[in-house]
Amino acid sequence: MSESRPSSAFRRRLQILHEMGLSPLWQLRESRSVGRSAPVDRDRTPIAQKPEAVLAPPVNKVDRGTAGDRAEVISRLDWESLRASIADCHACRLCEKRQQAVPGVGDIEADWLFIGEGPGAEEDARGEPFVGAAGRLLDAMLAAIDLRRGQDVYIANAVKCRPPSNRTPEASEIAACAPYLRRQIVLLQPRLIVLLGRVAVHALLGEVGSLSSLRGQLLHYRKPEDGGAIPVVVTYHPAYLLRTLPDKAKSWEDLCRARTLMHAAKAHAKQIRSPL
Repeated sequence: MSESRPSSAFRRRLQILHEMGLSPLWQLRESRSVGRSAPVDRDRTPIAQKPEAVLAPPVNKVDRGTAGDRAEVISRLDWESLRASIADCHACRLCEKRQQAVPGVGDIEADWLFIGEGPGAEEDARGEPFVGAAGRLLDAMLAAIDLRRGQDVYIANAVKCRPPSNRTPEASEIAACAPYLRRQIVLLQPRLIVLLGRVAVHALLGEVGSLSSLRGQLLHYRKPEDGGAIPVVVTYHPAYLLRTLPDKAKSWEDLCRARTLMHAAKAHAKQIRSPL
């Protein structure tokens, strides 16, 4: 006995869904019965053979794909494409109230990478990390170890959009920005990373302990692309230091240690290039 063809009403429904860019919420699995033909629509082409048969809304590969797909796309971006992707990112809800994303600033061939928490109100307005009082203090910290913003230094944040009311970024927001931060590190290839505050530690190293317990430790960031290691120094965020002046001395100790590690890294690289 032959199977009856779909009713005209069913075919009309399929056509309407097709024209709206949708597909049926439920579809029959392919029948194992011999001699059964696939349902057809009004132009008589078997639906199973049409590339539009199972439709989905168009997606932005970077923002709305699966986490793995999105990270894979980001991992292939160059500097220009990376900045454009960050500027147009809608992967978490921080994008909803931002004025603009804040990718980072500085020398893209820098040996030093400083990572903070996230943009504040002034950073959100200007599109540059660490401006205002905290930025001025960071500039003073850099000058104390013979560095200058924009020269051999790159400054970034764990999250690229301002959290509302300058609250602490949530774990999901840090995770959404993590592929961008990893790509920045790959493109920079810094000799040393300085993490400013607990959120930066969480973003790069995970939940590995309190900030005070990590200060002074020999830490490394393991590069996922080749398994190499970049030395990491943990210290306080400049905004915290503005509120807790006695800890400036501890931060100075951390910066001196970072400078010593950088000198050692450069000396080691020079020895490799020019063996005796």
